[in-house]
Amino acid sequence: MSWITGTAPASATSAPVNLFPPSSSSAPARYSVLPPHYTRLYYPTSTSYRFTRRSRQPLLSYTLSSLPSLPHLKDAFRALPFHLSPPPIDHDHSFFTQDTVTNADDRISIEAFHSDDEALDAAEKGAVVVDLSHYGRIRVGGEDRIQFLHNQSTANFECLSEGQGCDTVFVTPTARTIDIALAWIMKNAITLVVSPVTCESISKMLEKYIFISDKVEIQDITKQTCMFALVGPASNQIMERLGLIDLIGQPYGSHKHYSVNGKPVTVAVGNVISEEGFSFLMSSDSAGTVWKALVAQGAITMGSGAWETFRILQGRPAPGKELTDEFNVLEAHLWNGVSLNKGCYKGQETISRLVTYDGVKQRLWGIRLSSLVEVGSAVTVDGKKVGKLTSITAGKRASEPFGLGYIKRKAASKGDTVIVGGNVVGTVVEVPFLAQQRVLSKT
Repeated sequence: MSWITGTAPASATSAPVNLFPPSSSSAPARYSVLPPHYTRLYYPTSTSYRFTRRSRQPLLSYTLSSLPSLPHLKDAFRALPFHLSPPPIDHDHSFFTQDTVTNADDRISIEAFHSDDEALDAAEKGAVVVDLSHYGRIRVGGEDRIQFLHNQSTANFECLSEGQGCDTVFVTPTARTIDIALAWIMKNAITLVVSPVTCESISKMLEKYIFISDKVEIQDITKQTCMFALVGPASNQIMERLGLIDLIGQPYGSHKHYSVNGKPVTVAVGNVISEEGFSFLMSSDSAGTVWKALVAQGAITMGSGAWETFRILQGRPAPGKELTDEFNVLEAHLWNGVSLNKGCYKGQETISRLVTYDGVKQRLWGIRLSSLVEVGSAVTVDGKKVGKLTSITAGKRASEPFGLGYIKRKAASKGDTVIVGGNVVGTVVEVPFLAQQRVLSKT
C-alpha cells in the first residue's frame, strides 16, 4: 500500500488509532515513532493488505471488505504489532508486511536536543542517548545463516552461540573495506547493524551470494525497527535504574530481551562506536516508550552533529571516508572483527598474506591539529607525502580541531609530529575505538 506523509493537525493528537480504517480519504490518522524525536502522520490511500511468503513473493492480497469473511487472518493481522513476544526483531516479520502502528500515548513530539557541547561533555562524564534508527538493520535467517555469514565476512561465526555477538567486516575479494557490521546471534536469525549508506548494497551483495541450495533469507528490517545507543561512563547507572542489571559487565555483543515500561526491547552490550555502553533495538511501536524511559533516567540527548564529532574523536572509521576500496581491513586496524583461524572466506587470501609477510604498510590514526584543514589533504613528514586525512571535526566548542587519517607505518606513529595540508601542524594520537583493537598473528 502507499502512504502520504504530512504534519499532524492539533485535532489529530488524541484521535484513536484504527488498524482497519474505512475506505475513505478521510480515514483516521496513523502515527509512527521513527525516528522518536518527531511525529510523522500517515494517511492510507489504499485499503488492500498484502501477505507474503518467507520468499517475499506475494501470497495473497485482500481488501478490507473481504477480511470479515476471514476472521483468522483479520485477528492475526490486528494482533501482529502488539503481541510479539520479545525479541520483536527475532520474530518472523516476513509473513506480514504491514507497517507497525503506534499508540497515540507512545508518540514523542518534536523536542530540542541538548547542545552539541553539552552532549559531548555528557558522553565523557555522564551518559547520552542517540537515535541511530537511520542505521541499517539486516536480518539474516534460514538454517544455513551461520555458515553463510561465516563465509561472507571476516569474523568467526561458528564459535558464537545464541545471545552472543561480535564485529565483522564486509570486504571485497582483495580485502578492501566496505563496512563494519555489529552482529547479534539470536534464536531464529542473525541481526546485522550496518552504516546507513551501505545497508542496501550489503543486502544486495549478500543476496547475490545465496546459492539455490542455501537455506538463507536476507531481509532489511530497518523500517520496521528503531535503534538507540546509550553511551558514556554513567551508562551502567542508567541500566541499573531501568532494572536491566544482568547485562552489566558482560562481554561485548552479549544481548538479552527485556520489557521497558511494558514494551519489548532487545538490549546489547556495546554499540557501533564503542565496546562500552549499550544498544537498544525494538519495534517502532516501542521506540517512544523506550526513548522516554532513557531520558527520564538521566540520559542526555545527542543529535547527529555531535554524534559525527564523537565518531571522529573516538576513531570509528566510516564508509566513504576511512572505509573505501583504497584501504584494506588491516590498514583500517579492524583486528577485532577478523579471524585468522577459520576456513575460507571472502578476502582471506589477502589478509593471510598481509599477516604472514608483515604487509600492512599504513594504518589509521587520530591526528590532533593546530587548525582546520580540508578532508583529503596530504599528510607529510620532512616534505614527503606519507598519508591522507579522511575525516575532520572542529571538536568541542569548535576549538579543538581533530581528524582521522592514514599514515605509512615507517613514517610516523603515536606522538610524532606531521604536517597536514602543507602548513597545519598535527600530532599523531591513539583513539579509543582503534586502541580497543587487538592485533592478531598466526601464532
